[in-house]
Amino acid sequence: MVIAALVVALLVCVLIVLIGARFIVAPRVAVAGYGVPADSFRALTSIKGVRDIASGIVLVVVLIVAGRQALGWVMVAAAITPIGDAIIVRANHGTLSTALGIHGATAAVLVAAGLVLALG
Repeated sequence: MVIAALVVALLVCVLIVLIGARFIVAPRVAVAGYGVPADSFRALTSIKGVRDIASGIVLVVVLIVAGRQALGWVMVAAAITPIGDAIIVRANHGTLSTALGIHGATAAVLVAAGLVLALG
């Protein structure tokens, strides 16, 4: 039963990555598949809000359940989010100072603190 649950969990992980990739590669199709109009600013900002809330909760759960070392590695992996955000800012004519000052700094903090927790 545990192996079956692990297989399902890994399948869900792969599917989440594929769904995320579809939002990057085919955004209109992905948004339509999500169930909201492609021009709904409120829906798209709500998606980001929920993603950020979930990201924070996941980090807390990892710390509580698996400890600081696991949290550190998850933080390093989670740095992909602000790195992606920085790329999105620049690709959509946002300023370099915002891309690096907000998103780049967030990624750097995640990696630095994560490595200290994971290796310390």
